[in-house]
Amino acid sequence: MGYSFNLKMDRSNMAFAQVSDINASYKDLGAVCDAVRYLKAGTALKLVEMIARMDMPIPYRKHNKHMGARSELHGKKGAYPVKAAREVRVAIQNAIANAVNNAMDGDDMIIVHACANKTRIEQRYPSKGSIGWGRGMYGRSATMHSNIEYARVEIGLAYPDAEGLSKNMKYFISRKGSIERIVGRKSKGSATKQQKNSKEAKKEAKKPKMPSEKTPEKASGKTAEVNAKPVVSAQAQKKGGAVSAGERKAEPAKPPAAKEQK
Repeated sequence: MGYSFNLKMDRSNMAFAQVSDINASYKDLGAVCDAVRYLKAGTALKLVEMIARMDMPIPYRKHNKHMGARSELHGKKGAYPVKAAREVRVAIQNAIANAVNNAMDGDDMIIVHACANKTRIEQRYPSKGSIGWGRGMYGRSATMHSNIEYARVEIGLAYPDAEGLSKNMKYFISRKGSIERIVGRKSKGSATKQQKNSKEAKKEAKKPKMPSEKTPEKASGKTAEVNAKPVVSAQAQKKGGAVSAGERKAEPAKPPAAKEQK
């Protein structure tokens, strides 16, 4: 399947990748593609990972009805499309890998093409034996059914000084520097947090564990079992027979030894 990139450029210095048959909302995929377009591939990959971890929302220009405003976006409407961000991340990684295979630096290339479109729709019907809505008869399927909408994501990489870039592309590429700084700052902050958590976990693991103190109940039980040994009488020892219950006597406690007076 071809790409929908119609700009007249030398495609030998570009890298493309696409992921098809994605079971995700093409509206969310389009919002993620709008967020990563005209960014460096390495920065876009960090941004998509932050969206997947719900560390940073993205603005929704369309399909934002009943959507809340975000303080991180300075009052603009946005959300955290986690599933769509994971799918776009796969497409960006594939595009970077294709660029590396063609002896190009994929991380420093710009995403000049990013789009998401609906590809096909599959209808799903309930089983034949299900009870229809308001009918109550066997063998009549319900009138309502749900559909599966599949989507496709396309990513195209090119160098910022490539020939054939339009004026609008060059303008938006120059405007994306602030977003790159924000993503770099937040990614460093999350990395430092992870390092702190790992250091604290190592310190806790290195701490010597205190021996667990035995409860008095268990200790008293053991002493009681030791002191409850039966005493065999002299007659039973001579006979060599078994000790009866009446002959068992508790061992008398020994008096404490008196100290010698000087």
